[in-house]
Amino acid sequence: MTHRSTALVLLDYQVALCEEGPHTRLPALAHAVRERDVLTKAATVLCAARAAGVPVLHVRLAFDPTFRLRTNRSARFDAYPKDGAMLAGSPEARIVEALAPRDGEPVIDKGAVDPFVGTPLREVLAAEGIDHIVIGGVATNLVVESCARHATDAGLQVTVLEDLCASFSPEAHAFAVDTTLPMFATVASSDQVLQEWS
Repeated sequence: MTHRSTALVLLDYQVALCEEGPHTRLPALAHAVRERDVLTKAATVLCAARAAGVPVLHVRLAFDPTFRLRTNRSARFDAYPKDGAMLAGSPEARIVEALAPRDGEPVIDKGAVDPFVGTPLREVLAAEGIDHIVIGGVATNLVVESCARHATDAGLQVTVLEDLCASFSPEAHAFAVDTTLPMFATVASSDQVLQEWS
């Protein structure tokens, strides 16, 4: 892979999803993130990407105050407006400190699981000449899988870094990694890209 045509896309590494504490919305997911040491590994990959000049994009779930810009209108997503949760400026929607965006790294807000729906992500990648994305995020069987499916169908090459992902249970993570994701992406470990980007 050439650095010029590859981007690192980090998906939903947010306080409410990844950190155990007062802002946690999904305790089982935050627990899995800690158990798998996902944030430490993601921070190492992020550092390597920056050092190698690999473009970095951050994607997060974040809503406007009206919640009318959310494209996912499922019953599961109804909990966000009901609770007034994951507003764009709230502490819970913030990207975790270990992966905080730097100046020049776009942050794309979405109102659905799929990071391409209702966002300029595909157009931004095209404008940057990106044809291969390296992704990690939470949850494995939600945003990571949705991203891989959409990106592949849109003509991008996709690499999923398995150890940068976690889900609500080991079984859900394993099924996505072993069964679903290989149909849409190359599943790799962070060690593989760290060697390439070093």
